[in-house]
Amino acid sequence: MVSTKGLVPITRSFLASYYDNYPFSPLSSDVSRLTDQIFAMATTDLLKDSPPTQGESLLVQEAERQPPHKVDENMWKNREQIEEILFMLEPTHWPRAFQQQSTVEDAELVSLLGRLQENFKSTLSTLESFQAKNSEFVFNTVMTYMPQDFRGTIIRQQRDRSERNKQAAIDALISSGGSIRDKYALLWEQQMERRRQLAELGSATGVYKTLMKYLVGVPEVLMDFIRQINDDQGPMEEQRQRYGPPLYSLTKMAHSIRLFLSLLWGRLETSKLQKNQVVILEEAADVYTSEFQRFIKFIGEVFTNSPFFITAEDAGTLSIRKDDDYKEISVPAGSAHEVSLTVESVNSYIAWDFSLVQGKLNVQDIGFSVECTNLSGEKTLILPYQRYEANQGNFCTCVPGYYKLIWDNSYSSFFKKVLRYKVDCIPPVVDSVSID
Repeated sequence: MVSTKGLVPITRSFLASYYDNYPFSPLSSDVSRLTDQIFAMATTDLLKDSPPTQGESLLVQEAERQPPHKVDENMWKNREQIEEILFMLEPTHWPRAFQQQSTVEDAELVSLLGRLQENFKSTLSTLESFQAKNSEFVFNTVMTYMPQDFRGTIIRQQRDRSERNKQAAIDALISSGGSIRDKYALLWEQQMERRRQLAELGSATGVYKTLMKYLVGVPEVLMDFIRQINDDQGPMEEQRQRYGPPLYSLTKMAHSIRLFLSLLWGRLETSKLQKNQVVILEEAADVYTSEFQRFIKFIGEVFTNSPFFITAEDAGTLSIRKDDDYKEISVPAGSAHEVSLTVESVNSYIAWDFSLVQGKLNVQDIGFSVECTNLSGEKTLILPYQRYEANQGNFCTCVPGYYKLIWDNSYSSFFKKVLRYKVDCIPPVVDSVSID
């Protein structure tokens, strides 16, 4: 566990000064020019003699709409449009005229489409890699500051299980015939679920409420960071204002290219592809893929080098987490103290932390053991009896039943033991339904 002593979460003002060191070279002027041109070709030339279908009208509205404000949402929007473009660039989805390659011009166009397909595939791969690395980087950085005990294990298990469930949901959607649009609607919903769970972790609510209160050691600075990082007016708002505009332009360009291809593919059976349309499509695709990859590479470096925490002197504030939920009890000589827990679900965690308040004359210890009685009445010894001055531990339950933690002072004839302890039963962490 890396110490956060003397540190506080990054602030918006700090990020502003940090981003001053990372200016983004403006996008090529060709981005706005070609976006306007290809949108005009789609909505003016292609729709002039052929009114749009209901689905095409929706695409026009999406291309006209202002991009979303959040950086990560724009990333998903670009990824969706790239995948839609790649779908249309697959040879099996070409218009019949291209598939037949009946003329020299058709053969040249097929070669061009193949090259554009490779460019978009490369761009999609770059974007997917960026998103995966960024997600892993944030999670691993957060975990670096978490206590390296069972809580970290549970959180990692929860994340792994959650991601498997999310991927299974995507696979099921695709297998059932879901569209690319449906797939990305679900992906964004899942992204919002990740954000909500991060906020829950930071505020110690929801599935993390019991987990995070259990032991002293989770830094307040970490909890503050993961609770506030995605607030609308939090630190990331500086990122949106600084680097959002070029990304928004690229999002609009992706929508326009997708719109043009979609309208074009639906009309080539009755109209001929014009040379100027090919020229602009090729140029727009080349500019978009090269500029988007440049932006991804740049923002990846910014994210990787950006600190999560700064010194209190830099931020002008410091807070300290206080947590003292221990119980204290006197165990008389010749007796024992028991804590019983009813466990309804397997994969629950039972955890404890205890110590004896030592007297001045001698070092004291106390017997400790854990046993389980399952629902059939069969008793199993989980932790054999042993004498401790202090102990901390946990285990994952294999069966539902009644678990008992026993502190045994029966061997003592004269001395009581003052026991300070904390016990908790943490239910399995499961995915909850997104409320965003």
